[in-house]
Amino acid sequence: MIYHLKGQIESVTAQMVILDVSGVGYGAFVSAQTLANLRVGEHAVLHIITHVREDHIHLYGFLSVEERQWFEILTGVQGVGPKVALAILGALNPADLVNALMLEDKRAFQAVNGVGAKMAVRLVSELKDKAPATDVPTATSSQATSLGAAPVLSDEAALMRDLISALTNLGYDESSARHAAIAALNAAGEGIPSISTLLPLALKALAP
Repeated sequence: MIYHLKGQIESVTAQMVILDVSGVGYGAFVSAQTLANLRVGEHAVLHIITHVREDHIHLYGFLSVEERQWFEILTGVQGVGPKVALAILGALNPADLVNALMLEDKRAFQAVNGVGAKMAVRLVSELKDKAPATDVPTATSSQATSLGAAPVLSDEAALMRDLISALTNLGYDESSARHAAIAALNAAGEGIPSISTLLPLALKALAP
């Protein structure tokens, strides 16, 4: 079994990379987010999952062990194959996945190509208890340093949904809105604040 491959990026296509490992070229399918971080000629380490079927043996590569774990979790859901799992990971990084599941945000999954309403419901239903609490992030790594990384509590989910909805109504995309909402909640401190308190903090987090 191949656990990881370390070598030089030989070529990049729309869906896969060719990694030259000691003169042997390995083709691995990757997510759009992984693809965006790979450059031809650079060295990389890809964490690998081997998918074996009667008609093929495919390699799937990930820049982090966490992304590989989420791929395995996602493909464990009925109807989610490797292609759809990669599409989800291309649209939602592990931090976004945790946030979407904790907030039961079905729209975040429906925005992914290949994920319909029924599958989005199934994903949230089956995976909401599998999201590791330690993975809940603040809006960005820099904000995590200044604000602290406090998890979103379950009794705040409705408030967070309302805040995310307010931000998306203002024109922000859902991923940015989720990050800003968590940053605002962290900045607000103890207790459950109101939308009127959180909204200015969220907008501040979204400011360039």
